[in-house]
Amino acid sequence: MNDEVIISAAPPDRVLDLFGGIRLTPTQRRIAHCLVQHAASAAYLSAAEVADLAQVSQPSVTRFAIALGYDGYPALRRRLREITLTDPGTPAEAGNELQRAVRAESANLDRLAEQLADPGRIAEAGGLLAASRPLPVLGLRAAAPLAAYFAYFAAKVHPDVRVLDTGGSLLADRLEQARAAGATALLAMVLPRYPRESLDALREARDAGLRIVAITDSPVSPVDEYAEIVLPASVGAHLVFDLHTAPMALAMVLLQAICDAAPADAQRRLEAFESSAARRQLFLS
Repeated sequence: MNDEVIISAAPPDRVLDLFGGIRLTPTQRRIAHCLVQHAASAAYLSAAEVADLAQVSQPSVTRFAIALGYDGYPALRRRLREITLTDPGTPAEAGNELQRAVRAESANLDRLAEQLADPGRIAEAGGLLAASRPLPVLGLRAAAPLAAYFAYFAAKVHPDVRVLDTGGSLLADRLEQARAAGATALLAMVLPRYPRESLDALREARDAGLRIVAITDSPVSPVDEYAEIVLPASVGAHLVFDLHTAPMALAMVLLQAICDAAPADAQRRLEAFESSAARRQLFLS
């Protein structure tokens, strides 16, 4: 059996582990996002090169490393090099390209499960969203199907769910209408490549006084600047187009938290829907 350890590209999720649970400034998030994007070469970049890629100053890179608990950027770079040591015989590296892509999704779900060991943040988010009447759900471009999927089920336990999946001036109108109707919170689905309109909408929602819960791909996502609660779930990037397996699972976990925040109301609405579905013979079984 070959126990040789080889150098390979640091997986983005292992780089992300370095930032877990740390509140970063907008500049620091840019640096962190840059390191994740360049995970394959991050361990071999100088502070100046990182600064150039992230379009920040070199001292900002040094302060970023110190914020993570390192003496400076060289110590952070050594840590990045340590996590590039991988065992070539691990199951995640076995099989063909398609198999590896699917196995990577299993790893993303495992990471999500670990994050849920402390359900406090999910419970807090569920309480905020359950109390909002109406409940606007933002999802533009690639995130639009996820917003629609969540809203389809959420409408069975919440009296007024409004999907915001169209950008432009109409989006601003619908945000204003939701706020005027009594909305107190917004659920935002913001996934790569982070539509500019999504971030503009979050800024407007925050300025309007809405409390924002965001499902996104990373704790260093740009939404962290606007959202009160950020719930990360890694996106699969091994195929031509991203896989959203973990974000979808997280959306359903969050919906469970909404039900748990008002269990009697949720149960009453579910029973009413089942009675209606049976009367109208909506389903075959």
